[in-house]
Amino acid sequence: MGARTFKRGRMVAAIAAVSVLPMLISPAVSSAGGDTAASGNTTATAAVAKVNATGSKLSSRADNGRKTTIKVFSPSMGRDIPLEVITPADTSEQRPTLYLLNGAGGGEDTATWQVKTDIMNFFQEKNVNVVTPLEGAFSYYTDWVNDDPALGRQKWQTFLTEELPPVIDKEFNTNGVQSISAISMTATSVLNLAIAKPGFYKSVGAYSGCAETSTPIGQNSIQLVTGGRGGADITNMWGPLDGPGWVANDPVVNAEKLRGTELYVSTGSGLPGPHDNLANEAVNGQAVALANQIIVGGVIEAAVNHCTHNLAYRLHDLNIPATFDFKPVGTHSWGYWQDDLHNSWPMIARSLDI
Repeated sequence: MGARTFKRGRMVAAIAAVSVLPMLISPAVSSAGGDTAASGNTTATAAVAKVNATGSKLSSRADNGRKTTIKVFSPSMGRDIPLEVITPADTSEQRPTLYLLNGAGGGEDTATWQVKTDIMNFFQEKNVNVVTPLEGAFSYYTDWVNDDPALGRQKWQTFLTEELPPVIDKEFNTNGVQSISAISMTATSVLNLAIAKPGFYKSVGAYSGCAETSTPIGQNSIQLVTGGRGGADITNMWGPLDGPGWVANDPVVNAEKLRGTELYVSTGSGLPGPHDNLANEAVNGQAVALANQIIVGGVIEAAVNHCTHNLAYRLHDLNIPATFDFKPVGTHSWGYWQDDLHNSWPMIARSLDI
């Protein structure tokens, strides 16, 4: 089944497999989810002025052909944040930006777009800046209400929507237009960032993420990733689980704020598919890795599929257009996410006018 504009169908049954989601905290699941508005000169000029307003600034830059490593000081977090930027094929004029987030490991491990996919080759001839943070493991890239003993200070919403873009716009001479895409944990994050600042991103690509945060399934997913793997107290994220913070950050509840943003949302069914075999590069012939990808990755993706249907129903009820790719097969793993990036690119490129 290919990508399509969602039309209401039969409501899926509640997924019994959610009860075994604690397997998410298994180290073996690392192969799937992680190892441990206006454009032009006016916008760019405004962005440069905003650097002074936010206090963010470029701390370092190292160029290596089309791949540039930078550090940007975040006033809200009080530290330098490392990032990687793939520059456009042609830099003779201002280009837009795609913020492309890693998964649960936040780029602090080897489960990254650079390591697990063909990202450098894919963007070889494309005229877009591709910006990826190399920090933020288990943080959900949001603003935490409290500093956490395990994860420290996390103010990623402020960083990604206020502090970082002006620096990127200035340093890489962009046209001030941006979109954002992500996988797994951060596929939740990109939808949350979009409702936090409606219209800021021209489009959003969310691949295999649970859009819910105020429901038991959504909160259980966050607890397993951020609490179980990250060792954090998730009430430091948005406050008590029954409090208003979790509702305010729920993309399904706040779906009206997605109106006007182009959306591409994908999920597998959890059943084994074309990337679930011993020949898969990520599996590398290892039977244990394949079993983990099929069993654990299947359970996770089945739960994600349930969340994604709920988002689709909500957007349909609000008459908000979106493209959903409900695959009949597929686990929570990198082969499918590479496919998702490729499949969503025509929509993203159109939204960025390239």
